[in-house]
Amino acid sequence: MDEERALYIVRAGEAGAIERVLRDYSDKHRATFKFESTDEDKRKKLCEGIFKVLVKDVPTTCQVSCLEVLRILSRDKKILVPVTTKENMQILLRLAKLHESDDSLEKVSEFPVIVESLKCLCNIVFNSQMAQQLSLELNLAAKLCNLLRKCKDRKYINDIKCFDLRLLFLLSLLHTDIRSQLRYELQGLPLLTQILESAFSIKWTDEYESAIDHNGPPLSPQETDCAIEALKALFNVTVDSWKVHKESDSHQFRVMAAVLRHCLLIVGPTEDKTEELHSNAVNLLSNVPVSCLDVLICPLTHEETAQEAATLDELPSDKTTEKDTALKNNTLVYNGMNMEAIYVLLNFMEKRIDKGSSYREGLTPVLSLLTECSRAHRNIRKFLKDQVLPPLRDVTNRPEVGSTVRNKLVRLMTHVDLGVKQIAAEFLFVLCKERVDSLLKYTGYGNAAGLLAARGLLAGGRGDNWYSEDEDTDTEEYKNAKPKEELLKPMGLKPDGTITPLEEALSQYSVIEETSSDTD
Repeated sequence: MDEERALYIVRAGEAGAIERVLRDYSDKHRATFKFESTDEDKRKKLCEGIFKVLVKDVPTTCQVSCLEVLRILSRDKKILVPVTTKENMQILLRLAKLHESDDSLEKVSEFPVIVESLKCLCNIVFNSQMAQQLSLELNLAAKLCNLLRKCKDRKYINDIKCFDLRLLFLLSLLHTDIRSQLRYELQGLPLLTQILESAFSIKWTDEYESAIDHNGPPLSPQETDCAIEALKALFNVTVDSWKVHKESDSHQFRVMAAVLRHCLLIVGPTEDKTEELHSNAVNLLSNVPVSCLDVLICPLTHEETAQEAATLDELPSDKTTEKDTALKNNTLVYNGMNMEAIYVLLNFMEKRIDKGSSYREGLTPVLSLLTECSRAHRNIRKFLKDQVLPPLRDVTNRPEVGSTVRNKLVRLMTHVDLGVKQIAAEFLFVLCKERVDSLLKYTGYGNAAGLLAARGLLAGGRGDNWYSEDEDTDTEEYKNAKPKEELLKPMGLKPDGTITPLEEALSQYSVIEETSSDTD
């Protein structure tokens, strides 16, 4: 009934009546995502009627009402086949300022039309394969990049940037060919990195270092949403970027990693938005070549250390976080390097463990990132070792019992998900410099058995990677407990069926085999 009335007015009414009836329809169906199949034909005709109105000279408010209803209707895949034509796509591109002209974004009154047109395009491209093909034919990715350049440094049009970026993300997700076009032809890596710089209001203090105001305000909701969409688009652009072949690539990835470091050290308007922001930053950092991740840590001068402590001393006690306390006590500085970003990643990892679900999607990216950082960068590994595997003092409880980060990671070593337990074990193994004796000291033989068996290291030894020979000191508690520690050892069956240490069982089988050979 709603569609019939709206269609009648759209076909025969004047602009004011069209605007009113479509506004009523939009208000009623704003939260509608499932539609009755009986009215499918009417919705198709309503879409066609709306496109006919959009090519006319109607007021901006009428255009917005038309586009709002079109956005709602485009949630239904079934009605998009007849309306997704090249002509109709071009109408939306024109309204979204994505056509070929060099129009600037000066008319504020047009902004709602641009935003609604971009929202419609997002729905239509996501739900229609025909629209996806037309996007390639119309070179939509290039047009979106051009629009981004127009509004790159203008904060008052964040909504336009946000939905432009979302559409760019969808295109690069649905068409792998567009990723290559974005990366090389359209220079998407520096463009999207600059969008992030603008969203975070970054002020550079050195080539790869930015000023961090720990007492500054959180990002606004609009800035946060814009940054999240840029991070997602950048992930698609860089998804195959494990190896750097040119110096210019290395520089660009270092700039991006420095921007992501800044991202990890700021917060969004809510705790959930901060977690979403940091989660997307972690995903993107996983695409950065590991050789470029050295910018996650940076040297701290004496002046900066003094200034940091002075700033933190001014914070009210009720506003002081755990990280602030750590900074004040200088525990986030290791070997003269600022480890704030690594500390944030570690806390992020622990929160994901504490959630207790969706480990493969939520936990493995950050664990993989910390593992690769630790393997490639000595200072990061040593800092994380101090945080995760401090000198062993509790020698009475099993390694998996307790609430420390070590206890939580050791529990994951026997998780039912193979990928989760492998990466948890790998992380701890790397922190132990891939030394079996050190890993067993912190995790116990039973928990480590899976990794050691996969590596062929059940008998001891170390992994294939080289690590510096820094000293691994034992506490007095551990030294005293070490002689009693052989509570767990590999066991085997003797020929008579009784259990004995594996080494002894194997030697007895060897004796039997030799005896059998002699009798033959």
